[in-house]
Amino acid sequence: MIHIGQLKIPVEKVMAEASKQDLKKGIISAGETAVIKRYIEKKLKIKQSDIKEFTVLKKSVDARKKEQIFFIYQVDFFTDNEKRVLSRYKKNDVTIKSEKKENYTAKCEAAAEKDTSEKIVIAGFGPAGLFAAYELALSGYKPLVIERGLDVDSRKKSVEHFWKTGELDTESNVSFGEGGAGTFSDGKLNTMVKDKFGYNRRVLETFVKFGAPAEILYLQKPHIGTDKLADVVKHMRLEIERLGGEVRFGVRLDSLNIENTGNGDSKKLESINVTDRFLGKAEVIECDRLILAIGHSARDTFLSLNESGVMMQPKSFAIGVRVEHSQEMIGRNQYGELYKALPTADYKLTHQTKDGRGVYSFCMCPGGYVVNASSEKGMLAVNGMSDYLRDGINANSAIVVTVGVEDFDGTDALAGMRFQRKWEKKAFDAAGGKIPVQLFGDFKKNVVSKEFGNVRPQTKGETAFANVREILPGEVADSIEEGITAFEKKINGYSRDDTLLLGIESRTSSPVKIVRDDTMQSNIKGLYPCGEGAGYAGGITSAAMDGIKTAIKITGGK
Repeated sequence: MIHIGQLKIPVEKVMAEASKQDLKKGIISAGETAVIKRYIEKKLKIKQSDIKEFTVLKKSVDARKKEQIFFIYQVDFFTDNEKRVLSRYKKNDVTIKSEKKENYTAKCEAAAEKDTSEKIVIAGFGPAGLFAAYELALSGYKPLVIERGLDVDSRKKSVEHFWKTGELDTESNVSFGEGGAGTFSDGKLNTMVKDKFGYNRRVLETFVKFGAPAEILYLQKPHIGTDKLADVVKHMRLEIERLGGEVRFGVRLDSLNIENTGNGDSKKLESINVTDRFLGKAEVIECDRLILAIGHSARDTFLSLNESGVMMQPKSFAIGVRVEHSQEMIGRNQYGELYKALPTADYKLTHQTKDGRGVYSFCMCPGGYVVNASSEKGMLAVNGMSDYLRDGINANSAIVVTVGVEDFDGTDALAGMRFQRKWEKKAFDAAGGKIPVQLFGDFKKNVVSKEFGNVRPQTKGETAFANVREILPGEVADSIEEGITAFEKKINGYSRDDTLLLGIESRTSSPVKIVRDDTMQSNIKGLYPCGEGAGYAGGITSAAMDGIKTAIKITGGK
């Protein structure tokens, strides 16, 4: 198989033959494929007819020079006399590689020979819990998943009701329920996690298998969109159930029952205490192993784990605001006049302040909405969300600053969680439970805004003018002001006075790390901390990968 690591093609060449609708979505159409093959033909001096089993591995946009924007492709294909083709080309951006494919059929057949009778419970059905359950079910196990929130269809109703009325269901919301917090997000799937075992690809292929758009397999910055991700998650759950797994919604993990092993201070998990919202009663569930995939907002569970002696540490995270700009402004800055033809433009920005703090964009949502993502009464947090088409009129992104133990009121495991709650309460009080919003010009003046400029908020959940500066620690607010001002050098118009700031963005990652060893167990044997809530992931893909790794530790697979 021949691998081309970088094939640069001017965007205009592709636009001349590609489907306009597909190009906007990032889908590689037949016309675009023809252009790519023509460039391969020219590059390697082979006939298009000799290019067999052609696959695009990666597609990205190089817009560093607006006067000439390129698509960059990585491609694989077979051809005759590959070594001769390579010897003739004599450059290192083209190589020969071997093909490796995982045989899931063989994997399932091998699982039939294992003892899969262990009682394995998974607490949480976000990406980590979802992929752990799927991996276990594929390997012949029959995991029981408990999820405090509701199934995705019922959950949508709970969330929509909250956004319309402000009446929060603390058990089924933007943070809790089938699919986890990622279900109400942009559905971003890119990750910076090193992946020598191919788990990233496995996650993407699994999503496609259950209905995600196929282009996530090759786009440099893949995303599904909240409208499509919900169905994908549901289809995965149905397959887990078909394979023998069980998923119980409305069941919250309350505490652990732990016993001494008789070997010094060693302890192991015996069973768990849960509450079933539908039955309205408590229940004890025996289990040999518990995969703890509770997500970054399960604060009551963090408290319970801490009381049970589960080893935990405080962890740094980032807080800040969501900023909204016109998506057209972002598009013109990134792609010039080609912005209408190319996929909706995003950005990534960083700045080091004069005081040494880092300010950066996080979870940028092109054509999206700022959403009220609260999960506790009397507190307020926001997040960003986009549909698959990313066709909203505004772009939004978190602009955040990292905080750590030096910013908290203590050094104990839950200090970061208390810090989050403190500022989320201020955010709630600032606008009476509505999303606080302020123009950047007024943020700099430290006064409440009175009217909008050219940018109007695109939100899920009501907004109200408030002094957003006062719902942030002073040093964080100062850093954000400096950062947004500095970003003007990279994106013209970024620091406009009518740029909108909405807050508070406080759930960028978990405030705790639940310590685990090389077997992925905590100091309580049989307890497997997993995913973003345990401090081992950040985002949908890395959490899903951690779910796979945890399941593999249990099954002994690969």
